[in-house]
Amino acid sequence: MKPPYTISPSILNLVASISLKIGEASAHYLDKKSPQLRKANRIKTIQATLGIEGNTLNESQVQAIDEGKLLLGFERDQKEVQNAIALYARWDEFDPSKRASFLNAHLLLMQGLVTNPGEYRNRSVGITKGKTLTHIAPPAERVSYLMDDLFDYVARDPDPLLIKSCVFHYELEFIHPFLDGNGRMGRFWQSLLLSKSHPIFEFLPFETIIAASQSAYYQALAKSDACAQSTPFIEYMLGVLDQSLANLLNTTNVVLSETERIEYFIFIGMKDFSRKDYQRVFKNLSTATASRDLKKGVELALFSTYGERNATRYRVLM
Repeated sequence: MKPPYTISPSILNLVASISLKIGEASAHYLDKKSPQLRKANRIKTIQATLGIEGNTLNESQVQAIDEGKLLLGFERDQKEVQNAIALYARWDEFDPSKRASFLNAHLLLMQGLVTNPGEYRNRSVGITKGKTLTHIAPPAERVSYLMDDLFDYVARDPDPLLIKSCVFHYELEFIHPFLDGNGRMGRFWQSLLLSKSHPIFEFLPFETIIAASQSAYYQALAKSDACAQSTPFIEYMLGVLDQSLANLLNTTNVVLSETERIEYFIFIGMKDFSRKDYQRVFKNLSTATASRDLKKGVELALFSTYGERNATRYRVLM
C-alpha cells in the first residue's frame, strides 16, 4: 500500500531545483577523481549522523578513529564511529531494495551496541522527548509486514525517487523497526537509495544540515505524525538535499587545508594556470598563501612551472 502524502507545489519546486543541481554537481565531482574531498565528506557524514543521536566526538576525532587511532574515555562513542566507518566502507555491497541487505546494514551499524543487532524489535516502543511521549510505534508483530510493504512501495511506485527516498526515511522513523539505530539507518538508507540513480549522493553529507537544524528535523517528523502523512517531512528533507547540493557546489567557500586546496584545484580540471587563476578559485586566499600552496604542489610533483616571476605559470602533472 502506498504511504499517504501529497505532492505539493513546494515539493515540485524543490525536485526541480535539486535535479538541476544534481546535474551540475555530478559533472564536477564524478567525472574527476577527488579521493581526499570524498573522504572528508564521508567523515562529515559519519560525525553528523552520529552526533544527531548524541555522539560527542567531533570531526577530528572521527578522522583519528578512521586512521586507526584509539581515543581514551569514549568507549561507546568510539564504538559507534568504528561501526559507522565499517558500514560506509561496505557501501557498494548493499542493495537498497532488499530487506536482507537492510538488516545486515543494521547489524554492522549496531553490533556491540544493542542486544540483537540486525533484527527487528520484538516489543512495543514509545519515543519520548524529555518526559513527554511523542510517538507510539506500531506493534512489534506488524513491523515485518510494514517494512516489506515499504520496500515494495519504493520498488514499484512511479513517483520520483527523490520523493520516495524521503517517504522511506519518514516511514522508517514512524515504524521504528529497531529498538535503537532507526534515525541513523533512515539517513543511511535514504542516501543509499538516491545513490543508485544519482551516485553523487554517496558523497553528499546532508546529515550536517540536519545536525545543524535538529529542531526543524524533529518538528517535520512531528508535523507528519500529526497530519498522518509524510508531506511536511518530504518538504523538509528535500530542502535539506537542495541546500546540501548547493553547499557542495560552493566547496571553494569552505575552509580547506593546503593539501585539500591543491587536491580540489586539480579536481576541477584546470590544466594550465597562473597564481591569479588559483586565487580566482579560492577567492579569500592571500597572495602569500597561494604562492605557498603552489610551491607545495611543485614539491609534491603535482605541478610543473614555466615562465618567471609574475609571469610564472603552472601545469598539472596528474
